[in-house]
Amino acid sequence: MSLKVYVNGHFVPKDQAVISVYDHGFLYGDGVFEGVRVYNGRAFRLDEHLKRLYESAKTVALDMPFPPEEMKEKVLQTIRINGLQDAYVRLVVSRGRGDLGIDPRKCPEPTIVIIAESITLYPEELYEKGLKVVTVPTRRMHSEMVNPRVKSLNYLNNILAKVEGNHLGYPEVIMLNSEGYVVEGSADNIFIVRDGAVITPAPHLGILEGITRNAVMELARSLELDMREEVFTRHDLFNADECFLTGTAAELIPVVEVDGRKIGDGKPGPVTRRLWEAFKELRETTGTPVYEGDKGRASAD
Repeated sequence: MSLKVYVNGHFVPKDQAVISVYDHGFLYGDGVFEGVRVYNGRAFRLDEHLKRLYESAKTVALDMPFPPEEMKEKVLQTIRINGLQDAYVRLVVSRGRGDLGIDPRKCPEPTIVIIAESITLYPEELYEKGLKVVTVPTRRMHSEMVNPRVKSLNYLNNILAKVEGNHLGYPEVIMLNSEGYVVEGSADNIFIVRDGAVITPAPHLGILEGITRNAVMELARSLELDMREEVFTRHDLFNADECFLTGTAAELIPVVEVDGRKIGDGKPGPVTRRLWEAFKELRETTGTPVYEGDKGRASAD
């Protein structure tokens, strides 16, 4: 069965899903998006994703055509119409069709696209063995340029970092901010473990405040781990006992080497494994039910 994509109120076959070449999302990267995971027929933290989507839209002065509850139903409907139990949902809201100028006032209504299909970011073996990563010259944009807390369609900053990693032969990279502090990966948040404390960069440093990041922070506190949001440098990263990345697509994946320096003993550490097991349980037992028959089995976000 061909997957169907939601485009501006209509479900169309995947290979027929199109937008105008005059859409400012295509022309200028003007828009916002979210990625949502579906596990066992439940949309993981869908309400949190929608909250961030609407906050991003407000920051870039993009008027959403309907309220979050209606958008939520459209996301769930897209999953249902494709009959998916496990999926990755990409929800895109662009400025919409306009002219060849950048003025958003020339775009009378936004374009909404919802895609639901499968995703595999890293091979399964890397979740057991861990990633080797490098830091790259491309710096994360300053929050007074394009605020990193806005999940916008303009991902060129992240893509350039990814290109550098590709050239060096690494599956993921670590980005620093303009002051040289560690902030995040090209598409993931970063955590280190040092002297028993779990540490992740604070939002003010210029990170996208990830939904999975926040879930892992909650899990760490529920496990009575010392969870902190702090500033740290490459020196702290190199000398950490453990390191891992989090993201909607990546979930939680260990890092065992950075810039040729072994992290800890070069293997995924006990805190990382403990949090990974806790996250797997969380994702399988919570979430917004996609199908009516699951409402009694799953808790809401």
